[in-house]
Amino acid sequence: MILWILLLLLILVVFGFGFTMQILWWVAAVLLVLWIAGFAMRGRGGGRGGGRRYGRSRG
Repeated sequence: MILWILLLLLILVVFGFGFTMQILWWVAAVLLVLWIAGFAMRGRGGGRGGGRRYGRSRG
């Protein structure tokens, strides 16, 4: 009887891990799309002033 309970717990843990990994894949896909959209928007002039990583001090 203990063996069946352990087997059931193992199945539940593996199922839960698989479900969690599926959700993480969807989250990663959405973040990738947002990241690519951010590059596209900045490429079209969405960024303010361009080159905002370097600040305003240009020698």
